Amino acid sequence: MSLDALPYMAFLVVLEAAVGGAVVTYAVARRGLVTRGYIKFCAASTLACAALALWSALTLPTASSVSGYPLDTGPFAATRAAIAVLCALLAGYTWAAWTERDSLAHGLGLAASAVALLCVALAAAIFRLPTWGYTGVFASLLLGALSLGVVTLAMVLGHWYLTTPRLSAKPLNELSLAAIAVLAVQTAVVFLNLAAPVRVNPDPGAPPLIQDPAFWLRLLVGLAFPIVLAWLAWRASLIRGMMSATGLLYIATGAVLAGEALARGLQLATAKPF
Repeated sequence: MSLDALPYMAFLVVLEAAVGGAVVTYAVARRGLVTRGYIKFCAASTLACAALALWSALTLPTASSVSGYPLDTGPFAATRAAIAVLCALLAGYTWAAWTERDSLAHGLGLAASAVALLCVALAAAIFRLPTWGYTGVFASLLLGALSLGVVTLAMVLGHWYLTTPRLSAKPLNELSLAAIAVLAVQTAVVFLNLAAPVRVNPDPGAPPLIQDPAFWLRLLVGLAFPIVLAWLAWRASLIRGMMSATGLLYIATGAVLAGEALARGLQLATAKPF
């Protein structure tokens, strides 16, 4: 991947973090098994990610291609507008959560989740041209966002047991299982996208993927390794080994984040949604 592609890779990763954080925070809040303090922290953190995604989107060059990867410039303006709306909704949601206006927080959280999904849909349209199809890019970005959101929020939840030891283990059990499920589906989608032919190869002279270390790191470190860690964290949470579960989820969060960065870099280099 060339240096010219780095801003686009970074944009996609921070957008995934914002979208995943928005959707998972709302889902966990509606489940009602965690403390208000946890929701307040997650809402504020997601707002920060969304603000970073907006800044990245506004500074991103509106180019027709990057290092041989064709881009659809049409959805750029709509994507930036959608992220700005997401920021506004998350700001309102964070305020409502911190002031404990539950009904308002519910409405704003639902709206923010819907707009977050719209952001992914619009971003996928920008990067769809050289791939086998829009569906592959959209599924890749959406599952990447969910995996990043679930694993990160599970890791953060682990810390709440240090100050709230009587908190039920059920929410961490559920988030750990959700992480396993999302990562498993994401792995299946990655292999489907790998099997599909691309429309335009950004770098026809590049060696086969099987010879690229980044490809193996994406599969092993970004997918297989965090699945194992999430399973171990789930097992630990079943016996209330929350410190062990949190440590495992720390590593899983780093692995998923690194995996998503590798996935977006590989996509821009090969036109295969990872």
